[in-house]
Amino acid sequence: MQKRKTDIVTMRMTPRVKEQLRQRAQDAGMTLTDYLCICGLGQEIVRVDGLDAVLSELKAQGRNLNQLTTLANMGRITVVRGGELIEAYTDLCEAVRSLAKEVH
Repeated sequence: MQKRKTDIVTMRMTPRVKEQLRQRAQDAGMTLTDYLCICGLGQEIVRVDGLDAVLSELKAQGRNLNQLTTLANMGRITVVRGGELIEAYTDLCEAVRSLAKEVH
């Protein structure tokens, strides 16, 4: 992996302003450096509450599907209750749609 070259920028501000910026960065789930760079470039910061839980569930469902596929390929299972899988994925898709509406 190639290391990126970075420069150091020093800023002067009051402790109150520094704390406000640090708090905003923390609320956005970012480092102060990342927060200041994104704001300075005029980019919008969008934080979507609930996304972590949806992604965690999506990963769990993916693992389950991989395990079922492996077992089916090994011949250890021949029948899967697909209705439950479809229902779980439908719920996940609806959660993603709902979160996407918040962003737009």
